[in-house]
Amino acid sequence: MKPINIKHKHSLFSKQWHPHRIATVDNMQVILAKIKGQFVWHSHDDEDELFQVIKGTLHMQFRDRTEIVNEGELIVVPKGVEHNPSTKNNEEVHLLLFEKLTTAHTGKVDHDMTQTKYPEI
Repeated sequence: MKPINIKHKHSLFSKQWHPHRIATVDNMQVILAKIKGQFVWHSHDDEDELFQVIKGTLHMQFRDRTEIVNEGELIVVPKGVEHNPSTKNNEEVHLLLFEKLTTAHTGKVDHDMTQTKYPEI
């Protein structure tokens, strides 16, 4: 039980779209990620996802709109809602995510960007 410095943990990796677990809370995981560009359209049938922007601006695309999530803000994507996180202007965005341990990275979508194991840092 020690404090976790989120900025320091983000400095420990550089790979984009590759989540890293920093903590677990009951059956939930706290994840850090760095993203740049477009991801993959996907959904999670049984899990909500929380995205908090630590650095930069997240563009959370939904089929009917795009929500802009600024540094210091968060957005919750409800289960079953198709979404596609992205960034603009070649900006690298740092995220903290909170989701169930059972959440598959890209839901049922199998893509080159899909990660099946999250390293713990």
